[in-house]
Order: sequence, then structure tokens, then C-alpha cells
Amino acid sequence: MSLRPSSPCPCGGPEFDHCCGPYLAGAALPPTAESLMRSRYTAFTLRDEPYLLATWHHSTRPQEPLFDVDAPVRWLGLEIKSALRLRQRKAKSPDVPDQDPQRDTVEFVARFKTGGRAHRLHEVSRFVREPGADGAPRWFYLDGSFPEKKTS
Repeated sequence: MSLRPSSPCPCGGPEFDHCCGPYLAGAALPPTAESLMRSRYTAFTLRDEPYLLATWHHSTRPQEPLFDVDAPVRWLGLEIKSALRLRQRKAKSPDVPDQDPQRDTVEFVARFKTGGRAHRLHEVSRFVREPGADGAPRWFYLDGSFPEKKTS
């Protein structure tokens, strides 16, 4: 999948060139964990493995290839569930110690299709901000958990 500069960004933001494009091109660093998460979603839609690996924390980065050429995935959309809501809930909770500004959490749902079937990936992702190879502070994807489906 290739995008023209004026194409809508796959993450749901404005034009690609004014949203995730500069991050994937290496012209800018995502300023927040949420913007990194959005750019990583966009990288998945474009199968940009080098960007995904570069933004994955070294302690949890996979060694195996990220994409299976025999199982193509078509990404359908991204919904941010609670980047701000999670921070507000943690800030109001007396059980949660002072927030570490170098760590953040983003909850999202990504919809995709593979093998003719639609799927949803609901993840609560953890991010850490620390110096990159060039010494500049940047956000890295650390890991994620998958909330259990609510049953009635």
C-alpha cells in the first residue's frame, strides 16, 4: 500500500504528510505515546517493518519477521479508546503513585481483515520514553495486554 502526500492518514488523522508521514520518514519524532501508537498503526498498514522495529523497545523487540507474506492483512480502522481517559483515571486514584512522565498507556481497537474474516485487536499498550540511539528522548512501544471481553 502506498500513499500520496494528500491521502488521509490510515490512523484516522489528517493528511498523511501532516500526520504520521513525517514520523515514518524519520523527519520528526512522535511527541506523545498516542502519536507513536498512531504512527505504528500506520506503519502496520504500510508494512513498514523497519519503522516498527525502530520504535519497539529493545527489551521486548521481536527477533522474527513481523509480516507473514502468506497471510496478508488489510487494516480497516483505528479507534483510540482511552489515552487521556486512562491518565485522568490514574491521576484521580489515591492508589496510584505519582505518574511517571516517562511512561504512558494507550488503549485502542484496531480492525483488520485476513483470510476473508474481520477481526478486532483490542490492546492496552505500554510506552516508555527514553534516549534513543542519537541521545534524543523518544517514545518506544514496550508491550501490551488484551482486555478480556465482557460477557453478559
